[in-house]
Amino acid sequence: MPEPSSPDNRRHPPSDRRSARLLAMGCERARFRELIGKVGSGEHTSTGLDRHEAREAMDLMLRGTPSEAQVGAFLIAHRIRRPLPLELTGMLDSYREHGPVLTTPGRRALCFGVPYDGRSRTAPLLPLVALVLAAAGQPVVLHGGDPMPVKFGVSLAELFGALGIEWRGLTLGAVQQRLDRHGLALTHQPDHFPAAERLVGVRDAIGKRPPVASLELLWTPHRGDHLLVSGFVHPPTESRAWEALRAAGEADVITVKGLEGSTDLPTTRAGITAWMRRERVERILLHPRDHGIVAAEVPWESLECWQAQALEALAGTGPLADPLRWNVAAWLWFSDQLADLPSALDQARALLAARSGLRQAEALR
Repeated sequence: MPEPSSPDNRRHPPSDRRSARLLAMGCERARFRELIGKVGSGEHTSTGLDRHEAREAMDLMLRGTPSEAQVGAFLIAHRIRRPLPLELTGMLDSYREHGPVLTTPGRRALCFGVPYDGRSRTAPLLPLVALVLAAAGQPVVLHGGDPMPVKFGVSLAELFGALGIEWRGLTLGAVQQRLDRHGLALTHQPDHFPAAERLVGVRDAIGKRPPVASLELLWTPHRGDHLLVSGFVHPPTESRAWEALRAAGEADVITVKGLEGSTDLPTTRAGITAWMRRERVERILLHPRDHGIVAAEVPWESLECWQAQALEALAGTGPLADPLRWNVAAWLWFSDQLADLPSALDQARALLAARSGLRQAEALR
């Protein structure tokens, strides 16, 4: 025979208590709990999110609605299960809605997405590449933040700061003004996307790079005609990026297996890239030795050491000069400024010899 119900159960059935608890939680936190359940129910019962639900989850996190415990649970569950491409698209929709916006009317921008947690093993090239490309008339849009978990490597803002170019503390209007005048912009997450910055503490607490970190590679603050360049490390990450960006309407994308997940092309091995245009993906391998580039990768030592190396490279000398020339040439070619890679290498050499990047840095300072 069934055991008799307790007096408490007779007065307050479990279903009523659950309803009361959800009511006390609030409708939005209760809804977020449902979304956690969809990504965190285990291998056999997790259903995942559709594009609308993924956007809804990201919207709620950016608005600061869920508790920190809920955000941490969602991020780590999503990390363990791995996000579906359409989930990344939905989260990207939310970033586009809530994040800063920059434009280059009448000009096609080159937009780079690299990990916000920075570099710690190899000397970065992207700030130098951006300066030289901007000097050549190619608008460049970057985005980043302060040193960030899990890696806490050197950030883009710190690297530019070492060259005397400060992006931190600027208004978005001032960043747009620099883009208009000098063809270069860097949005700084603490200043220009505080809603996303709110998630950094939780990311640090869980100790793993969550799917939100993938948005740093897929999203750009630029609106309008652009070529989006996205770094990756593992092949599954690249294929997910293609699917997510295709669904998001990005029509011109290059993925790069760069140094430490960045977009910096290596000089000691083939540069593995893929160009997604009009829904077709073309694998492109760039062999530096075929073009006379035999430079070693330069190890990261310190910001002070990098500063000296960077200034030398912008003048066409020092250990970073050939890696810089190789990367500038590749992006001149990819951005259709030169017809072929040998011509782009000649142009890159001329730009460095003319100290164009140094002059661009001085103008920005």
